[in-house]
Amino acid sequence: MTEQATAVDSIFVGGGGEDYSVPQRLLLKYGNRHGLIAGATGTGKTVTLQVLAEGFSASGVPVFMADVKGDLAGIAAAGSVDGKLHEAFTKRSAQIGFDLQYRAFPVIFWDLFGEKGHPVRATVAEMGPLLLSRLLELSEPQEGVLNVAFRLSDEEALPLLDLKDLQALLTFVAENAEEISGRYGLVSKESVGAIQRRLLVLENEGGGGLFGEPALDLMDLMTVDASGAGRISILAADKLMNSPRLYATFLLWLLSELFELLPEVGDPDKPKLVFFFDEAHLLFTDAPKALISKVEQVARLIRSKGVGVYFITQNPADVPDTILGQLGNRVQHALRAFTAKDQKDLAKAAETYRPNPRFQIDEAIRDVGTGEAVTSLLEAKGVPGIAERTLVRPPSSQLGPLDPAARAAVMAGSPVKGKYDQVLDRESAFEKLRAKADAAAKDAAELEEKQAEEKREFERARRYDADGYSADKPRKTASAGRSDSIGTAFAKSFARQLGTKSGQALVRGILGSIFGKR
Repeated sequence: MTEQATAVDSIFVGGGGEDYSVPQRLLLKYGNRHGLIAGATGTGKTVTLQVLAEGFSASGVPVFMADVKGDLAGIAAAGSVDGKLHEAFTKRSAQIGFDLQYRAFPVIFWDLFGEKGHPVRATVAEMGPLLLSRLLELSEPQEGVLNVAFRLSDEEALPLLDLKDLQALLTFVAENAEEISGRYGLVSKESVGAIQRRLLVLENEGGGGLFGEPALDLMDLMTVDASGAGRISILAADKLMNSPRLYATFLLWLLSELFELLPEVGDPDKPKLVFFFDEAHLLFTDAPKALISKVEQVARLIRSKGVGVYFITQNPADVPDTILGQLGNRVQHALRAFTAKDQKDLAKAAETYRPNPRFQIDEAIRDVGTGEAVTSLLEAKGVPGIAERTLVRPPSSQLGPLDPAARAAVMAGSPVKGKYDQVLDRESAFEKLRAKADAAAKDAAELEEKQAEEKREFERARRYDADGYSADKPRKTASAGRSDSIGTAFAKSFARQLGTKSGQALVRGILGSIFGKR
């Protein structure tokens, strides 16, 4: 009797035991208990990821994953019966008792740059100061200034949607640093300037396209097709990996938003969504403690929302112990032990598995071949399964990239076609601050004209008096002697930065319009 790609309540991962005939299944009930796929380059991690994604999709579970090398897109097409690869897959299937049937899976392609998939955007406000500080590599004082900007945005109804909104608000903060410092704490122009420079670098790297509207509707990641198969959302990340911090920050934002959005469901019969986080080490490298705590909180609590998170990385040591301990389903491909550090990492990885009396786990992890792995999948009552040397089943979909024409055809039939294509630029902080600056500049121009007229009148009266025509001199008005205020200076600078033509106008009272009494 052969194993199908999925059973009613489990996913067939591969064959274990001495002759690889013992089925190794991932129970859907524990699919939200998270997991780990680890191993050196070229040992089969990508195939395992594809196999698990297929299994979840066939079971009606939506999947999200990033395609960091461009070779996961083939899951949208059926595997081929031609060539040596098919022969190898057929032989492996017979060895593990798997009925290999090629098929395609429903896929939605996404791309932060809008080139190989539907555009993905988030608003600056949704990203928040913590993740944005991580993305921009800000120091603690600079992060404090960013928090002040976000607080000001909330209190003064200045929505932060895209980068120009944040840049405009930071300009305002810099020009009025003294007044803002008195209300929110020390704000230095130097810190604002450093943030602005980091924003410029982000724009130059193409990250500016991430921010704006329409923002991604997370429900679009959690759909099934007409047959009930979970749609697999694939984020094109081959270009994105040139900015690894942007990649890691975006995926963490996505997880955090899911955590905030979804209701508690406890332990469902199957996950509501499975999230594969490839190149997971990028999330933790040089990450501040606050961010690690955030990841730990999300990993610990998001499973009760029905979301399973699977980290893919070369070495389990890349994942902090506090998070590694929460990963119940594990597929460990080969780890090479060439150095003393490699040997320590290998021993540490072996210690996290439930022992198997038939073999030494550290030796098995070192010696398994390509397509093989040491697996430990949760059993009844969530108990970790005994470590088993496993031959991973072949994928049913195409192994490798999808040609451009096939990708275009998938996108043409996408359920979100047209929803995110056009950028929406509604009124937000940039427009509101520009309107305030323009209005203040107009008022200042009118005041300047009034002052000029009063001065002309004064001069006429003085001349008339000198000629004996009049003995009365109009008093010099108080307004005629007013000097430029902070608001005036801001209006000049801000209007110039926003490209208006009123940058030379004198402005008075703009701070009162924003910081006025409530």
